[in-house]
Amino acid sequence: MINAKKAVGERAAAYVEEGMTVGLGTGSTAYWMIEKLGEMVQAGLNIKGLPTSKATEEQANRLGIPLVTFSDVKQLDITIDGADEIDPQFQLIKGGGGALLREKIVAKASRRMIVVADESKLVDVLGTFKLPVEVVPYGWEKTAFDIQLMEGTPHLRKDGDNTYMTDNGNYILDVDFYPIREPRKLSEALNQLPGVVENGLFIDLAETILVGTSDGRVLIK
Repeated sequence: MINAKKAVGERAAAYVEEGMTVGLGTGSTAYWMIEKLGEMVQAGLNIKGLPTSKATEEQANRLGIPLVTFSDVKQLDITIDGADEIDPQFQLIKGGGGALLREKIVAKASRRMIVVADESKLVDVLGTFKLPVEVVPYGWEKTAFDIQLMEGTPHLRKDGDNTYMTDNGNYILDVDFYPIREPRKLSEALNQLPGVVENGLFIDLAETILVGTSDGRVLIK
């Protein structure tokens, strides 16, 4: 599957044009897009990137991609990022890599969002992949209880023997809500809960989906 991810990531880089400010996604497919952008920058392409995680920031720095922050820009031309699940309406679940809050901030600040994924990420109904919900550490147990009252089954994400910590210093609850038939309604309800920082449902943000297949083709949706 790495070939599919590499093919689709490199294809997505072709959407980046001279002078653009680009939201740089996080994850195994976005990784290849950033690697290709690095080659393009080294060949003379003039762009600026805004990373969605510390890992992406480190990768971009290694490749010599100039970076900016939201103190420098308020809107981005394009964001290219991966997804954990994509439904037929282009609604997404993201956050498997733990960067969902920064990814959503960057996506919402962009004129266009392109999603890169392999074909295994296409689903009829969201929710087989547990929904990541970023929560503040204080009182996370109460937040998890409130999510249970919404008929979700939350699991505190671990990093070995320790609790997983996001780049923002928060926890993640991976919640089984399958099937998610009304993602917009669920997203709004979750974000009303005290203690919830953001959830991994990306509603009406993806404009174009690039799907890498096992035989190396890239499908555009």
